[in-house]
Amino acid sequence: MNAISKLPGRSAALLCLAAIASVMFAQVCLTVKHEDFKTCEQSAFCNRHRTFADNMLKQPQTASPYSVVKNSVSLNGHVLTAAVEHSVEKVPLKFELSFLDSGALRVRVQEEAPLKPRFDETQKVVLRDEGNSLPYVSPESIKMVSGTTDGVDTHTISYANGNTSFSVRMAENPWSLEYLVDGKPAIQLNSKGLFRFEHLREKPAEEQPAEDASGEWEEKFRTWTDTKPRGPESFGMDICFNGFEHVYGIPEHASPLSLKETRGGGKGAYDQPYRLYNLDVFEYELDNPMALYGSVPLMLAHSAESTVGVFWMNAAETWIDVSRQKGGGAFGALFGRGSASQPPAVNTHWISESGVMDIFLLPGPGAADVYRQYAELVEPTPLPREFSLGYHQCRWNYIDQEDVLSVNSKLEENKIPYDVIWLDIEHTDGKRYFTWDQPKFPDPVAMQQELARNGHKLVNVVDPHIKRDSEYRVWKEASENGYFVKNKDGSTDFQGWCWPGDSNWVDYMNPQASKWISEQFHLDKYNQSTTDMFVWNDMNEPAVFNGPEITMDKDSKHYGGWEHRDVHNIFGMLYHKATADGLCTRESPATRPFVLSRAYFAGSQRYGAIWTGDNTAEWSHLQASIPMILSNNVAGMHFVGADVGGFFGNPDAQLLTRWYQLGIWYPFFRAHAHIDTKRREPWLLGEPYLTYIRDAIRERYRLLPFWYTLFREASLTGMPIARPMWIEFPSEQKLFAAQDSFMIGSSIMVVPATEPDANQVIEVNFPTQENWYDMKTHALYIAPLKRQFSLDLSTTLVFARGGSIIPTRERQRSSSALMKRDPFTIYVYVSRAGTASGKLYVDDGETYDYKNGAFIERELTFAGAKLTSRASPLTKDTLAYNEYLNKMAKVRVERVVVVGLRNPPTKATVLENGEAREIDLDYNGFASDSECVIRDPAVFIGGDWDISLS
Repeated sequence: MNAISKLPGRSAALLCLAAIASVMFAQVCLTVKHEDFKTCEQSAFCNRHRTFADNMLKQPQTASPYSVVKNSVSLNGHVLTAAVEHSVEKVPLKFELSFLDSGALRVRVQEEAPLKPRFDETQKVVLRDEGNSLPYVSPESIKMVSGTTDGVDTHTISYANGNTSFSVRMAENPWSLEYLVDGKPAIQLNSKGLFRFEHLREKPAEEQPAEDASGEWEEKFRTWTDTKPRGPESFGMDICFNGFEHVYGIPEHASPLSLKETRGGGKGAYDQPYRLYNLDVFEYELDNPMALYGSVPLMLAHSAESTVGVFWMNAAETWIDVSRQKGGGAFGALFGRGSASQPPAVNTHWISESGVMDIFLLPGPGAADVYRQYAELVEPTPLPREFSLGYHQCRWNYIDQEDVLSVNSKLEENKIPYDVIWLDIEHTDGKRYFTWDQPKFPDPVAMQQELARNGHKLVNVVDPHIKRDSEYRVWKEASENGYFVKNKDGSTDFQGWCWPGDSNWVDYMNPQASKWISEQFHLDKYNQSTTDMFVWNDMNEPAVFNGPEITMDKDSKHYGGWEHRDVHNIFGMLYHKATADGLCTRESPATRPFVLSRAYFAGSQRYGAIWTGDNTAEWSHLQASIPMILSNNVAGMHFVGADVGGFFGNPDAQLLTRWYQLGIWYPFFRAHAHIDTKRREPWLLGEPYLTYIRDAIRERYRLLPFWYTLFREASLTGMPIARPMWIEFPSEQKLFAAQDSFMIGSSIMVVPATEPDANQVIEVNFPTQENWYDMKTHALYIAPLKRQFSLDLSTTLVFARGGSIIPTRERQRSSSALMKRDPFTIYVYVSRAGTASGKLYVDDGETYDYKNGAFIERELTFAGAKLTSRASPLTKDTLAYNEYLNKMAKVRVERVVVVGLRNPPTKATVLENGEAREIDLDYNGFASDSECVIRDPAVFIGGDWDISLS
């Protein structure tokens, strides 16, 4: 929900304030107001660094002014330290290079003796175990060799451990760093000389002259003034991806998957850097690098030879310039330095306002290696509640209790499976969260119990702003305990405007405040809540209607004396965490939470799902959802979706149908709509659209075992759920920028229809030397192949990759909860070599018992016309495992479908528990598109068994 979209009608109190009324009415227009948000030129620190880059590049022979202080380099354990100074400023900077066992390299920079402490809490919020247990290398496994190369003193650090080896070379004068792969630089720091570090300093005795627009000590934007009491403290670094042409990630932006150039590019390039600064942007604009709701400063570079990454761990406002350098030395305008012999490269320039420079270089060399290295730092996406992978029905707002139960009944009446119905802010008593509007919801517990009768859940929105009301228990307790964010004076509470009117914001940097807010989600505090109710965190960028850029003033104060500028991009994640903690601890033993958050940062994946915010019911937004979903997955935010149907506006039946057909392939699948839109629940469209949408949703539910198994993989490896094509086909260059098709895991390719034509022709590129099968007809396509398909509105293009085994549950139920004891169907899509493999993972979908071994995980293989099921190596013979195995003892495989056998078998022999039995087969299809069906092999999912075909 957006700060501006319904401001006049949602709070009568807001209308009483002339100070913001003009803002309200001006922004009802359906387009982003660019003047509300800064450009780089209006962000003083960004402008200073970009100007510095321009000046450096006007003199291409000018070297970086930073060099290593003589005899300051030392290697102690896993850390190399060095002092680096500016040639004029002479303020020593402490460089720390820490080497991790995975091959990742950590680079930290701050003053050796800072005038004041810099904010360095981001690592405690983001990293695994607050950064205390990162897997650094053993000291004896690394060595440093110092020498001179081309007259420059260098230090090369090498490491080898099993299959992992790397080397890093640091030059002293000017200072630069290269990460070498096979002896060639893959990632380079300061190779273009753009490193700049604004050391902390005393404010000059005299005020700067009026014409000084540097904004070092005070910065104005429209009617707001940022007092900047600490002065300038920003820093920037150029990072070159040598030998690469494509970079990805750094969400959230409504921009293409392969990041565009922001300086020196040609037609279609941007003239502004990508910005990371969590903001509530009304009617965001497509194909634009401006900041949106979330910020993940993780960038991957990919070529046919390797994949590498950079994680820039900083929670302050950050800007990133991108420029491509073609092979042969034809540089872009920004980075016009080098020789004609240089390979292609992507040059980036990272700039942050405050804090400590803390960078992780992730050397790969493959995408799976990068995700393993990143997951070691920030932890992967944990297993979610199983119901959360189903369909979520939402709008702003279901009017009352009767409306909620009517929607529930209609969904069941029309045989549309769903798991969750959602309530937006109108369900509360005057926007006082943790309350109900009693006249509209007279018995919330009975309502939740009625939903739960068929396995359905409720999600309520709980935003971070707290209405200022002395009679409101939540506000009163927070105020009395001093839990709110403070003004710049550090003593009075910061207040601003949001949905309830005059509001305060809890300071989640304060551990006691965070614990207190978590407790508000407990059953004894959240009146008339039940364990079947979950939570949606909206507006947590934070959105402040009357603040600069619709957010909190940067000089506001947080616990510990830190300014909001230091913590802005982790604010929403801290609230997300506090909410998830509250749901975890509201019952004993703890159960897995479900929390959806609009704002996020690196690490937010640990606490729940996110979505792409307030999109629009237009075909262009349907198309844009694909790169936005993929970019988030590239950056480790796997559990992500987009509002199906578009939040703003009224989709026609064709657009809404196509959006459902795509939306079932979002990891998080929710339909949502603005309060001013027409009701658009699927049955309201009539036929044939109801059937098309119901079929799509049923397909999601049929594949829930596959989805849940994928999330298990992500929880172990960090690999994305929704994957750009290049991740699965890393050597096929034509796919490096592809966003018209994508993979779900390694097994399913989705080619969505996103054009406004009921009948259209779509060209599909089937990659690699492999078989592909239409998942509906099982028609075979032998790649590499380019093929055109004619589609009507009932048709979708989804293909199973040869060599895949995909588990499903075919019985239609009204919710995932009612499927828990249903039998499974196993689909075997045979590769060109006659083989296939896959997994099936099952646990209770609710508790943390799986951490004690209470799960079933089977490795399924097909080779030599034999399907085999064996326990995964992670299966342990524990009490918890055996208890769960007994609970699932009667859950069986009711059908096996083998697709792609050229020689049709007539008999299957099942071997289980040492006993063999024979089954006659059904066979359908043609010699090239065969489908062999083994009906009721009567094998159980928890045991070892073989099925041989002959």
